[in-house]
Amino acid sequence: MKVLYISYDGMTDPLGQSQVMPYLCGLALKGYEITILSCEKKERFKKHNEYIAKALNTASVNWIPVPYSTLPSFLSKQLNLFRLQKKAYEFCKKNNPFIVHCRSYMAALIGLKIKNKFGSKFIFDMRGFWADERIDGRIWDLNNFIQKRLYSFFKKKELEFLQKADMTISLTKHAKDEIHSWPSINKSSVKIEVIPCCADFDLFSRQNIQISDVNKIREKLNISKNDFVVTYLGSVGTWYMLDEMIDFFKELIQRRTSAKFLFITLDDSELIYQKAISKNILPQSIIICPAMRNEVPLLLSLSSVSLYFIKPFYSKMASSPTKTAEIMGLGIPIITNTGIGDSDDILIESKGGLLIKDFSAEEYNLAIDNLDQLIFADKQQIINTAYKYFSLNKGIDHYANVYQNLKNK
Repeated sequence: MKVLYISYDGMTDPLGQSQVMPYLCGLALKGYEITILSCEKKERFKKHNEYIAKALNTASVNWIPVPYSTLPSFLSKQLNLFRLQKKAYEFCKKNNPFIVHCRSYMAALIGLKIKNKFGSKFIFDMRGFWADERIDGRIWDLNNFIQKRLYSFFKKKELEFLQKADMTISLTKHAKDEIHSWPSINKSSVKIEVIPCCADFDLFSRQNIQISDVNKIREKLNISKNDFVVTYLGSVGTWYMLDEMIDFFKELIQRRTSAKFLFITLDDSELIYQKAISKNILPQSIIICPAMRNEVPLLLSLSSVSLYFIKPFYSKMASSPTKTAEIMGLGIPIITNTGIGDSDDILIESKGGLLIKDFSAEEYNLAIDNLDQLIFADKQQIINTAYKYFSLNKGIDHYANVYQNLKNK
């Protein structure tokens, strides 16, 4: 079965390497003939092209990269779409793919045209409520005439994608239930499968972590065995609430003076340090460590708990943070806020999570009161819950079932 996978995100982007390639390489190993069409940013492509091409070639995945435009926002999107659509049409004329699998809304604009023009089965892998995310994240402003028109356009397209897709993939059950509650949606005709952001538990495994390596990294980062280590994994922009996370840590360090806050991030360290200093937290309590993907499990293993707060907007019911899967795969307890995708239910089931209801000192201290219960949670139960919901192998199997069901229709 030939599959054309279209992604506006690049395979040389970290997201492409963690949330696209592992699934597609796994599907190729199951016998599907996969071709990826993606937009690649110039500097990242120059730096990672050979590595990505080799990895995909090893898994027998074809790759058609197109250059990502750096023109001003609206023009760049138009040019990127034109380039992707041109290559997609060229590919379809020669290869007649059975499925066009589209990652998010921009790719789906092309996928729906391919379905209509070439008759391919169309998968709308929505990844979240994209148009609403742009409002919630203040990327678009409904008071701006053009941006309001863009929002209306994509909300109409969203309905069209859902109604005309042969299958829609949602990251969360909450989003699926929300879509099926919309008056404009016929629940019986709009087919939705839930496949969350999964993790590679061959990488995010405690079995790979050696005590000698842990001791070395502790010494390098000046973290003692008696320190209470709070970790944060990933970028700190747009959705992640740096101010509130540091406020939480400020309450924590007053009660656990040995606490240290380890940020595992490629973001600007100066921003984090300045934010901590502005809240009267000593710089030596903050540790910032950039890491490549293969280095992350070792750094996470230093965690007493892992912390992240995400802006609890409407669109976030459709989100599945990859970090949740990766952290839980290592048996690490989590402190986060309520209202993010299916996280509330999953963390409660794992008995390895504390959920903040609001961002107040009272709520932070209530969580801190329960820290002992959290850090002594059953690590194996956390890991087992992670495997139940977030196993990459299960995710690959789920996509394979979607493909096979479309073939059998």
